[in-house]
This record gives sequence, structure tokens and C-alpha cells, in this order.
Amino acid sequence: MLNPQPASEALAGLVVLDLTHMRAGPVCVRQLADWGANVIKVDRPGDPPDFAGRQEGDFQNKHRNKRSIAINMKTQEGRAAFHRLVKKADIVVENFRPDIKHRLGFDYETLQKINPRIILSSISAFGQDGPYKDRVGVDQIIQGMSGLMSVNGVPGDGPLRVGIPIVDICTGVYAALGIMTALYEREKSGQGQWMQTSLIESMMFFLDIQAARYVADGIVGKQVGNEHPTGVPTNAYKTSDGYINVAPPPAMWGRVCKAIGREDLIKHPDYATREVRRKRRKEINSIVQDFTIQHSTATLLEIFQQADVPCGPIYDIKQAYDDPQAQHLGLTQSVIGESGKEIRLPRQPFSLSRTPSTLTRRTPKFAEHTDEVLGEFGFTQTEIADLRASAAIE
Repeated sequence: MLNPQPASEALAGLVVLDLTHMRAGPVCVRQLADWGANVIKVDRPGDPPDFAGRQEGDFQNKHRNKRSIAINMKTQEGRAAFHRLVKKADIVVENFRPDIKHRLGFDYETLQKINPRIILSSISAFGQDGPYKDRVGVDQIIQGMSGLMSVNGVPGDGPLRVGIPIVDICTGVYAALGIMTALYEREKSGQGQWMQTSLIESMMFFLDIQAARYVADGIVGKQVGNEHPTGVPTNAYKTSDGYINVAPPPAMWGRVCKAIGREDLIKHPDYATREVRRKRRKEINSIVQDFTIQHSTATLLEIFQQADVPCGPIYDIKQAYDDPQAQHLGLTQSVIGESGKEIRLPRQPFSLSRTPSTLTRRTPKFAEHTDEVLGEFGFTQTEIADLRASAAIE
């Protein structure tokens, strides 16, 4: 079943039933919608739409390139209607508590009997089983339980959350990757499967360097503020008019020394190796800081760039989007919103040369496409009217 208005040809032909809410699930499905999948957002009747909230950029960003229908899965008629959609779908994505899918009839065992090629993507807070499977979990809770907040922030200031919903975002992206992996495998086996991930699994994998340092080496990471846990010098240094990030890998120690006029430190036994530099972190940071405070940020950018040392300014969000490279890359796209006005939203972070991603649909109104979508799946007008009369759809 083809999407009547695909955002790309890359995933055109894939049919996705989107049962998600909150953020991790919608982020996952957005990855599919932006690359042309026919995404049908299955909303729940009886939930009065928050019109003001739906107009905010965050909501518009999460649900662009989708269509919306409303099915009451708590009714027998609603479940039967949903199962008819499953027959022609490729992917179902949900992020409810584990037991809800079994109560409402979209567990993998049920869906697989209807359509053996179906891929069910289940996103939860703590996993589909285990002692915490029924716990409520959201981004900030997992930031704390994963260890992320313990390594974020300045020493002595206590744990600090990251300033974006990083757990939800990375979980959504990993879930999309899991779906694509299952799709690729389906090309060989002809069978779908159940893809599971959770906020806690995703974030603890996302810890990456800190996770590996503990799992492989037994090192429990600590807060180091703007410094790097292992690299020295890497920090946000004060300048005469602000701050600058300097972040050289260990092999560039000599370049840093030359840039700050301290070539005597290159082979000095107290600084010559990565290991000894780690032990003299405060001292090295002080040496670099004494140099940077004497110059403006712009001057320092020139000095370090000429030395081919990684460096950069520290922006707020507006400055980041105003930067010439960001402008050149064109990091936003526009779509005409419900009000008829243009809405600019972040574009996908990667590109394909032949099948680019575009914004072709604004975020749909609640249940805007119920009749249209059901008709495409073979429901007659009489069947649609009967479903609406039984409160199975809206």
C-alpha cells in the first residue's frame, strides 16, 4: 500500500501503524515517516485534543509526515478493525507498559498470527520482563538510574540532568535502527519478528566510553564538568570575552604546546605522555587557561585552527543555527501548518543522494484521516459508519 504523499522514495511502500505516545516512540516513527513510510498514527478516541499543545513546535516536530486515525482499542469492534489494518501493514510501533498490548490485542503472538511478516517494535521504560517491567519510567528517571547524571555536571555540584530528553531521543533512534535491521532480515527469511528495546537499555549502551570503562576496566566514571574523562587538555576555557572549547586528541599535545607558546612542555617528562598528563590535569588546564584568558575568542579560534587543533565557540541555540556552516547545511525544512502559515522544523541529520527526505505533511489534526485511511484498507462506507456508531472509531 503506497503512501499518497511520501516524504521520500527511500521507504515508500512500507506501512507503519503508530500506536506511540510521549517521545521515544514518536521519535522512532518519525525516522520512518521522514523517509517515506506510510505512517498511520492511531490515536485514541475520547482523549480531547489539546489544540494549543498540538500547535507547539515540539508536537509538530514529533508527528510530521504522518496521517491520523482514531480507533478505540478497548472495544471488540475497534480491535477487529485494527487487526484488519495489521493484515496489510509491515510494522507496528508501540510504547505502552508491557501488559497493555496483551489486554488490547496488539501483542506479538496475536499480530504474528494475523500477518507472519509483521514487525512489532515495543519500546518500554525497563524492558518487557523483569522486576521493574511494570514501573513507570520517563527520561529524567532513566537519566538518573542509568548513571548518566552521575557523570554529567561539575564535581561537587551534585547530579545534573542533560538539557535535552536524551534518553527518549536515543531510544527512539535505536528502535528505528532495530526495525530497519529486522526489515533487512525479513528480506531473507520472509518472516517478521518482535523488536524490543527500553529506555534503560538504550541509555546504558549510549553511555559508551563510560560504560566500557566500567564493564571492561572496572573504572566508575565521575563528574568532570567540561573536561573529558580521559583526555587532557580538553575543556571549556575562559577567554578575554567569553569561552572557547579546546579538545585535542592525545597525539596533538605538541600542537597545543606550540599554539600556546610552550614548546618546552612537549617532551618534558612531567607532560610527555598521555598517562602523566592525566595525573597533572589541573596543572595543564591552568597553563592553557593562563594563555586563553589573554586573548579574545575570535583570536583564539584563529590560533588553534592554524595549529590544526580542534576548537570551537560555545553557542546558544540561536547562535548555533545562525552559524555559517549550519546555514550552509540547511538544517531546517518548512511545511505549511494547519493555520496556513509556514512552520520551520529540524530536518533529518543525514542525507541520501537519490532519495532525499522532505517535509510533505504537517502534523495531522486528531483523527483527521480516519475515513480516508480505512477506505484505503478496504473498509466500505457502511462499515465505517457502523464502526463510528459503535464508538470504535472517531
